[in-house]
Amino acid sequence: MPHVINAVIQGIIEGLTEFLPVSSTGHLILSGKLLGFTGEKADTFEIIIQLGAILAVAVIYWRRILNLLGLTRIKPDSGDGLQAASSQQPEHKLNLLHLIIACFPAMALGLILHSFIKDYLFSPYTVLAGLVFGGVFMLIGQRKQVAVQAEGIDQISYKQALQIGLFQCLALWPGFSRSGATIAGGLLTGISYRAATNFSFLIAIPMMFAASGYELLKSYDTLNASDAGFFATGFIVAFIVALLAVITFLKLLEKLKLAPFAYYRFVLAAVFFVYLLINH
Repeated sequence: MPHVINAVIQGIIEGLTEFLPVSSTGHLILSGKLLGFTGEKADTFEIIIQLGAILAVAVIYWRRILNLLGLTRIKPDSGDGLQAASSQQPEHKLNLLHLIIACFPAMALGLILHSFIKDYLFSPYTVLAGLVFGGVFMLIGQRKQVAVQAEGIDQISYKQALQIGLFQCLALWPGFSRSGATIAGGLLTGISYRAATNFSFLIAIPMMFAASGYELLKSYDTLNASDAGFFATGFIVAFIVALLAVITFLKLLEKLKLAPFAYYRFVLAAVFFVYLLINH
């Protein structure tokens, strides 16, 4: 059984990177190579800890989720789900159709290209390419941001939701980053930083749940009772770290913008490229 330290390290990496625009998949592939933790068990472990990260976001956005399901009402544009319930309703209100529209393109394309992506795009070199191209796209989104038309998520139109959904398809390339693609894409469609970030995190819940559930069903036969403690450790660590990371990122994004994360991606890609050359 893989050492529990691997579970803690990978859980921390997943929690820190899943919702930051730096690509959690890319980081897990690269760190897995460094730790010597690869293969079917490692793939299944990554799915388990992703579910921990999903749970963290669901906890943060629980009011918004209940609101989308028609079970409660919240103040207009309380995208982080932390504000108190209210009977006020904005003129344009985010609803489940926005999420469906935004998730459908990547879900459909991911299902069609699943085998190709798994067979050809999950290597360290393709991840490094994704880190670089994703970073460039994030810089374009920041520098070419159009005039804000949607200051809050309740002002996002169906057209903007679809556009973000199309940008999300870029993240099917491991290393590109789902949050980086959707936040930068949101800026290019006239959505504010905070609204784009909140919407990105909200659509991550159905996207990740569907992707993780699909992968887990395919990998179910690799699970056994002896790995329960190892998997549980990674799940809990990923949940706690993701909870802290999302809250912190929501507070810092409007100050930091996307550029620092893009530059970090470039540095990481360069360092790991040298490492791969040396250890080839």
